[in-house]
Amino acid sequence: MQWYSVILCILILGLIVTFHEFGHFIVAKANGIGVTEFMVGLGPVIFEKKHKGTRYTIRLILFGGACVMKGDDNGMYTEEEEAAGLEGNDEETTGAAFSEKSVWARIATIFAGPFFNFILAFILSIVVLGIAGIDKPYVRGIIEGLPAEAAGLQTDDLIVAVNGHSVKTARDISLIFGEIDMTQPVTLVVKRDGEKKTFEITPVLHTYEVENEETKETETVTKYMIGFSWNYARTKVGTLETVAYSLNEVWYWIKLTVKSLGMMFTGQVTVNDLSGPVGIAEVVNDTVEQSKQDGLLYIFLNLINLSVLLSADIGVMNLLPIPALDGGRLMFLFIEAVRGKPIDKKKEGYVHLAGIIFLLLLMIFVLFNDFRKILM
Repeated sequence: MQWYSVILCILILGLIVTFHEFGHFIVAKANGIGVTEFMVGLGPVIFEKKHKGTRYTIRLILFGGACVMKGDDNGMYTEEEEAAGLEGNDEETTGAAFSEKSVWARIATIFAGPFFNFILAFILSIVVLGIAGIDKPYVRGIIEGLPAEAAGLQTDDLIVAVNGHSVKTARDISLIFGEIDMTQPVTLVVKRDGEKKTFEITPVLHTYEVENEETKETETVTKYMIGFSWNYARTKVGTLETVAYSLNEVWYWIKLTVKSLGMMFTGQVTVNDLSGPVGIAEVVNDTVEQSKQDGLLYIFLNLINLSVLLSADIGVMNLLPIPALDGGRLMFLFIEAVRGKPIDKKKEGYVHLAGIIFLLLLMIFVLFNDFRKILM
């Protein structure tokens, strides 16, 4: 792994986490909640500014960050910082304590973090699609002798739905075909010359030969097929269409993340497949190395595209109802909204503590797993 890949990984994750915390910050301020400190990075402070009781800091390691709200800063500071009074003074901080605000104000503030991850993914998608274009879901080719040809499917048909699932990008087709039963008839809806046409096509077993990318040997594959390929090439479009497709892009990555989580519960994916910062740095390294031959622009675009995936992924993961995560906090806040009163703070604290211990153990395992994969 190249040294610059580690730096790029830190910068990418730092941007994603900072934007997440900025979501908490901006909505907390909008709801009149005092923010004791907004920090970028972790570790020793290298820059500090105080304004209206809020301490804004940049720390040495640009990895992570935090939005510390009034009355909600326990455990965020070292004993030395607290002794020096660096943690910020609640009395100086303008705004109410987090616990004093309405349950819906607190829900909005906590939800804002993951939601801003989706906003960041959307902004970065506009950059990528604006420069590289979009992958419209066109039929690229028809295989002779297979059902798609007999049904009347044609090259350049724009696919708009598969088995009732809406299709916006070419990758949506891959995602849908990965979930449907290919032994049953498949319904395709396409646009041709501005008109919608519906085809019901029954897949058939087809045997063909492919080259194994690793061994370079020819292998025989038999599987159910309809008999058409779809477009993955990028096409530049106007501003409004780029924005619309950027929303689809974020939604695609959210669906893919949720699908991957579902695969964990069904045993199709195990915890051994999880990756942490080291694994992400390895992916960043591979992305840079594979893009080098195409030039700096493609390195930039592929890294931004990777950031879209990571930001959407972190947004989804933070919404999981796991104690200590935003989703876990939201779970307690929704219970409070239904009950009309909060759960005992000590009991909630114990649950979040258990969640922190679980996450720490998971992080240690994932870190070990990342190094194991690299050394294998």
